[in-house]
Amino acid sequence: MPDDHAAPITVVLADDHPLVLDGLQSLFAFESDIRVLAHCRDGEETLRKIRELSPDVAVLDLLMPRRDGFEILEAILEESLAVRALVLTAGLDDEQLLRVVRLGAKGVVLKDMAPELIVQAVRTVHAGGYWLERGLGGRALQRLLQRDSDLEATQKVLTTRELDIVRCVAQGLRNRVIGERLHITEGTVKIHLHNIFEKLGLESRLELARFAQRKGIG
Repeated sequence: MPDDHAAPITVVLADDHPLVLDGLQSLFAFESDIRVLAHCRDGEETLRKIRELSPDVAVLDLLMPRRDGFEILEAILEESLAVRALVLTAGLDDEQLLRVVRLGAKGVVLKDMAPELIVQAVRTVHAGGYWLERGLGGRALQRLLQRDSDLEATQKVLTTRELDIVRCVAQGLRNRVIGERLHITEGTVKIHLHNIFEKLGLESRLELARFAQRKGIG
């Protein structure tokens, strides 16, 4: 249930079909915890409104004039804009689906799904989760999403240098080679490894290599 005392989830809507935009606006108008800041009919306007208004969530159609949804996702990623993107589409093939996820989309909703699911998806991605309709992508994409989430958590625990060393260990490099590659001494590599083992609760290079593989670090 929405928290009546919490700030509303702010949303920018983007679709080049007026009927779809009107329908989305009407849908969210009944939700006390969601506030639509802007509705846009092309990619240029959408990106401008995202930059100006800093919404929590952007609901994006992929096929729009003057920058499509893929280009908007690329710009959000490149500019590190603090918005969580939810793609609204009539359909995607596996390659397109993988691309939008790689570009940072936090969810995909099909236009023919029940309207209440769109509302639920907005709340889910705003809360930090991912939303994928059943039948989209399958288990492989779900694993990719989980791996990306795990990687983000790992990046908060390890320093940039420690992550570099984990990648080297995952590649099977020895301490001397790691030191040469990173321009540090072999002794410094050993110190970093000790700290990594302590932080991650691991005891060996083999465990670390397996951990890196599970988390998609490599």
